[in-house]
Amino acid sequence: MSFVPQDARVAAVRSLLARLSKYSGLSEERLRHTEIEPAALLELLVVRRHAERTGGSAEAAVLAVVREVAQWLTPTDRLIIDAALCLGLWRDRSDVGVDLERLYADNLGERREALTEQWIALHAHLDVDPAPETPTVKRLRTALEHAAFTALAGLLAAESGYPTAQPTVAAPTVPPAQRGVVTVFGDAVIDHIYRVDDFPTPASPASGRFTDRPGGKGLNRAVAAARLGINVHLVCAVGGDEYGRRIHEFLEAQRVHLDLVKMVPSAPSLVTAVVLAPNGEFQMISCRDTRMQLQEEDLHRPELRAALESSDVVILTFEQPPAVIEQVLSTVSQLHPKPTVIVCPSPSMVAPQGLYQYLGTVDYLVGTTTELAALLPDAFAASADDVVRLLRRLGIGSVCTVENFRCVVASDTVNTIVDHFPHVLRAAVGAAAAFTGALAYRLVNSRTALTADDYVWAAAAMILTQHLGTFATTVPGIEEIDRIVDLFAPPS
Repeated sequence: MSFVPQDARVAAVRSLLARLSKYSGLSEERLRHTEIEPAALLELLVVRRHAERTGGSAEAAVLAVVREVAQWLTPTDRLIIDAALCLGLWRDRSDVGVDLERLYADNLGERREALTEQWIALHAHLDVDPAPETPTVKRLRTALEHAAFTALAGLLAAESGYPTAQPTVAAPTVPPAQRGVVTVFGDAVIDHIYRVDDFPTPASPASGRFTDRPGGKGLNRAVAAARLGINVHLVCAVGGDEYGRRIHEFLEAQRVHLDLVKMVPSAPSLVTAVVLAPNGEFQMISCRDTRMQLQEEDLHRPELRAALESSDVVILTFEQPPAVIEQVLSTVSQLHPKPTVIVCPSPSMVAPQGLYQYLGTVDYLVGTTTELAALLPDAFAASADDVVRLLRRLGIGSVCTVENFRCVVASDTVNTIVDHFPHVLRAAVGAAAAFTGALAYRLVNSRTALTADDYVWAAAAMILTQHLGTFATTVPGIEEIDRIVDLFAPPS
């Protein structure tokens, strides 16, 4: 996806990159000895951060950052930038089948000719079908390179991590009555999934199969809501690496808006290890990185404020820092009208007491018995019912205890247990996310307070997550949930 912001800083970076493309292209040596003043690149925040993190020179950081950020461009812009700057992105590919010596020649004119001659083949390797029309060298030089350099400069100069211009995501084709806006705060990660015969022990190491897919509590809930026809904004950060690009592409394919997804070029995307047993039970190891957390300045962006003001529902997980969660709840509490707030208290917070002053803003709390109890570390609760009662006394509107495909609801208007759906697994990755997305759907489309039937519908979404794959790629839709509700309706 190409971003084309227009400001003085972008123009300066674009001009410098275009001048550095001459002759043998971008290199540390040219940055140190060129007659061109390279300050516009050397002083970029993303370059300075990379140099500080690696302990290398600013010139080396420029080359590394440009190579990394170029991967975020559209395939066509990426090919143009690669050849123009002689980045060598294809040098470690033995299966390309094109003339790399000419594509990375010391002469820019020869690189342009090689790119146009091998245009179709290179696009085919990037799975672009059909490829854009092959340009002439003149059009490449006079138009396409300018556009590609502008897109690259926009990403490099976006110090906040948010491109100035974002691609639009088409609204799902659903009846107007089914549309609404949901904003989700959480993480988007790559799940490393290990399917094993049994969980490993010191005496019995496990053997199994491995795959990886986009995941994360925030991403899963965003995708669950989007699959039901809701317009969804996900607020999170991803790294400027291959995993980050996969997450971006996956969210775009699922019609989740990308305007609040922050890209951090100097950091790797988050990874979670998921060890999955045949009965659906799982154990997780989350790898945290403070660089991938939202910061206070992210919460003051006008784009986020606009999303919150237009939201019918706001969903928060505990994946972001406590200060961020508190600030979001404080901001939402001051909106008129206030969107409905769903909080999913996972992973458990070390010191949740700081949230107590904001719990009156929370309309729905959705978590397991353990997650709910962790919100009350200083209180004595003899039972799960005691935990729920104490949480409601702190101001929470409705508490939904959700685990093992069972839902227990306690609120002023509904007190019910949904436990009639049959299940063959003990647990499922993403069941809670499916419930939350379905609950948001019913909230968006309900003209009255939720009834027991709404919670039955949300619980039915969990049943459809019973598989040993990844939740984000098999999210249930409206018709599938309706079918489960009808199929297993309890006798009247």
